[in-house]
This record gives sequence, structure tokens and C-alpha cells, in this order.
Amino acid sequence: MKNIHPQYYPKAKVTCACGHTWHVGSTAEDIRINVCSKCHPFYTGTEKIVDTRGRVEKYQKRVAAAKKPKVKAKK
Repeated sequence: MKNIHPQYYPKAKVTCACGHTWHVGSTAEDIRINVCSKCHPFYTGTEKIVDTRGRVEKYQKRVAAAKKPKVKAKK
């Protein structure tokens, strides 16, 4: 049961598509990612809602309708 563990790299290089790099411990020597905390819209504050089908407005209407008190009709 010797040598069952993968090679561990204490200074594995992580490279983002935006060019930001840093080092972490990993079993992969070189890691490439598409989005990091330096370029992700949520963390940079540039997040925008792109809604081409009116889904946000439709959801907001449903929430507003659910908040209105329902009145039962008398028979």
C-alpha cells in the first residue's frame, strides 16, 4: 500500500483568465481558472442583471401579488 497518495505541490500556481496569479497547495502543479475574486462581477461590484425575456419583472409581479391580502368573496 505504498505510494497510493498523489504528488502534493505546496506551491501550485493558480492562473486566472484575467492574468491574476497566486500560489496554493494542491495535487495539481498548474491550475487555470476562468474567474477569480479580482475579476468576478459579484466581488468587483460591477454585477449587472441582464434580462432579455422579462423574467425579473415577472418575478417582481408575482412577489407583489403574493404580498397583497386576499379577499374572499361572499356567497
